[in-house]
Amino acid sequence: MTRFDRDIAVTRAADGGFDLRIDRGWWIVMGPNGGYVAALVLRALEAALGDPTRAPRSLTVHYVEPAVEGPARVHVRVERSGRSLSTLSARLEQDGRLVALALAAFGRTRDSLEFQDLQMPEVAPPERLEARQPTNARTVPMRERFETRPALGSIEPGTSSRAVTGGWLRLAEPRIPDAPALAMFCDAWPPAIAQRQAFGPEGLRGVPTIDLTVHFRAPLPAHARPDDFYLCVFRSQTARNGFVEEDGEIWTRDGVLLAQSRQLALLL
Repeated sequence: MTRFDRDIAVTRAADGGFDLRIDRGWWIVMGPNGGYVAALVLRALEAALGDPTRAPRSLTVHYVEPAVEGPARVHVRVERSGRSLSTLSARLEQDGRLVALALAAFGRTRDSLEFQDLQMPEVAPPERLEARQPTNARTVPMRERFETRPALGSIEPGTSSRAVTGGWLRLAEPRIPDAPALAMFCDAWPPAIAQRQAFGPEGLRGVPTIDLTVHFRAPLPAHARPDDFYLCVFRSQTARNGFVEEDGEIWTRDGVLLAQSRQLALLL
């Protein structure tokens, strides 16, 4: 069991809720990373549904209040379960405070029209790129949980006219990613807006997530290995009134689109 598995583990309580512990190892500047919170909630949703034939298809999390380190509980409700699709809701709470609200759809695989016009960006393979060392691990402990190899955007924050960034990513401890890990990946890269405006006294103080939606598009290929890298691409195209959107894509190195995401964030 990797640290990620331990830190998103949930235990069913007598009242049907799920107990868990929010770990500081996944902290960013002002609290736990939104992708980590999404992974926690999704693990509880999967446990409540208890049907491996229905894979996660969509997850939306609204972040109501910053979580703190320590115990928490997720209350899950199955809103409806039909022949092929189940809809569930979840509330993550700490000490009586609502921390996050989530809605998720789980569904069986269906035969239907298939196409993919979206293309994976052409970048150098991870073996030809330099690993980024976590220079700010003291203030952003989550950076130590991943190995990253930047492939898109400028290395120097605040120097680009386009808010596009990304590169190769994998967990520091080898692990084949499942749906909670993919939800984590969708918020694991420094925000794309930092390409246009750097963090610092004269720039950004933070970009906390307001809501995050992840669409799970394909299962991992059968040949996936625990030490594989995944290409993460993130772009922001509109910042206005103190808010910015960010769209994300998670790809296998041979061009399988695993997940797409969109989040709205606050510019501080």
